[in-house]
Amino acid sequence: MNSQKSEFNSFFKTIWESWENYPKITWGISIVGLFLLSAIAFLSHLGDIGLIDKTEPMFVEAARQMHLTGDWITPYWNGETRFDKPPLIYWLIVIAFQTVGVNEWGARFPSAIAAILSTFLVFYTLRYFSGFISLETESARTRQRWIGAWWGMAMMALNPAWVAWGRTGVSDMLLASCMTISLLAFFLGYAQPKTRQKKGWYFIFYSFSALAVLAKGPIGIVLPVLIIAGFLSYTQQWQKVLWEMQLLKGSLVFLIIAVPWFILVTMANGQAYLETFFGHHNFARFTSVVSNHPGPWFYYFPVILVALLPWSVYLPVAIYQVKFWKIQDWRSQDRSQHLGLFALFWLVIIFVFFSLSATKLPSYILPSIPAGVILISLWGNQQNQIESEQPKISIPFLITGFANILVLLILAIASFLSPQLVGDDTPNFSQLLQSSHLTTVSGIIWLIASGITLYCLLKPQWRRAVWAGNALGFFAFMGLAALPVGQLLDTQRHLPLRQLSATVRQVHQPNEPLLVIGIFKPSLVYYTQQTIEFMTYDIQQRLLKLFPLDTPVDTVLIITRPKDIAKLGLQYSDYQLLQDQGDYQLIRIKVKVLLKR
Repeated sequence: MNSQKSEFNSFFKTIWESWENYPKITWGISIVGLFLLSAIAFLSHLGDIGLIDKTEPMFVEAARQMHLTGDWITPYWNGETRFDKPPLIYWLIVIAFQTVGVNEWGARFPSAIAAILSTFLVFYTLRYFSGFISLETESARTRQRWIGAWWGMAMMALNPAWVAWGRTGVSDMLLASCMTISLLAFFLGYAQPKTRQKKGWYFIFYSFSALAVLAKGPIGIVLPVLIIAGFLSYTQQWQKVLWEMQLLKGSLVFLIIAVPWFILVTMANGQAYLETFFGHHNFARFTSVVSNHPGPWFYYFPVILVALLPWSVYLPVAIYQVKFWKIQDWRSQDRSQHLGLFALFWLVIIFVFFSLSATKLPSYILPSIPAGVILISLWGNQQNQIESEQPKISIPFLITGFANILVLLILAIASFLSPQLVGDDTPNFSQLLQSSHLTTVSGIIWLIASGITLYCLLKPQWRRAVWAGNALGFFAFMGLAALPVGQLLDTQRHLPLRQLSATVRQVHQPNEPLLVIGIFKPSLVYYTQQTIEFMTYDIQQRLLKLFPLDTPVDTVLIITRPKDIAKLGLQYSDYQLLQDQGDYQLIRIKVKVLLKR
């Protein structure tokens, strides 16, 4: 018995000290880790909260209409064509609806899967092409690549941007993930020494570039082309690489995947589609402010710092570490060492492109997040290793480490104070948040995370694990605080609308119009399953236009708020109150009474 125990201990010790030599075990652990991270970050409680107004329900309702009608060419929302985005998100949501039913979980599942796939490919790329040629043995280099890949996977799954859009049924995560996969596939083809593997990765590049176009339009190929063109011009590899990429065959693959739907939707809708999609939602968004979304030239500096919290404190030094000004050094290096340089072009070109755009939204910068993750992982993994081998800590490492701790402490303080920081749009939420003690849990999590980071920073043998506080803190925050807070907020902000929508489906009479006055909540279209007339301005004039004097309509259903009822000049005796939920009311009123007021 003791002999068997001794053999087991010896075997375990051997694996622990040289686990990089056991690839099957290491890959198994990595896949389990990916599933665990994905379960918390992207899949856990995915369908527990309602669709979030206003963008998400527009996408999901358009997919539901596609599911009902079988028309996979022209998207519709609220009785009108919806040409904002191409069809990939609608198609994938429809497939999910057909598989798991028409619900919130199915609506968000494609985004979650896209986030997971791109996270895996970032991990895979870092595993094989994260450098470390300075280390003496191949075993040591392999070990460090595994560690860097694990950190990269953790950063991809545990940052606010990837989590938020990976749990939302809109097209942004599909674009970001398809672009990530296409760009990394290009780099994997570029860095591969074997011709057959190059061809396979380049084929994936063309395919996912086409899917990126089907996710959000021309930007899906414009940005990759700009990034690759800048990168190849810098390295002076463009002639050789373009030959390797087999542009003619690749372009054919791209066109076969990307173009047919655009032809079909144009044939079905003509000039209206071309002007709306290409004119308004692409060209006009870049050259002018659309939908009241302006922003200064520095708009994306704070956006990317928040999007990558708490890892973003390392981004400036990670960018500096690339030392892109050493052009001849980069050109003399083997292609397999170019991942950091490629990620820098990726990050900077997307950042500059959207900074030049007149219309600005936080989601536009989402495709640059993986590039930031790769840069931070490459710098941090190498620097953490160096710092752990010397007793004296370097000044840059110390500064970034304490900046990291400061960010974690700010998150802790913000958590404790958050009940007092809640806005007035959800009056009861502040009290519920305070009584739930979730903010206290969140504050304690970030305090513990800062303590872990400080301990690892000051102990040389633990400096290679200095990011453990970030990873463990964000993981615990997601599971123990963020997801429960989201469910709590849903009960106050979205549940009342879903309850009113259920009542509408029960009491709605044939041909009875449904109006929503004073608020614009697209989720009501999805949950009532009715075409809705939204009225938020010029209400009296629009009512007169909607219901002329000879209208045959007798009554209408209205979802609104008490203050908007008062603005209409209605008395309680003028209408029938069918339901009162939260800040909203469902009423039935005769059209003649409504027009007289």
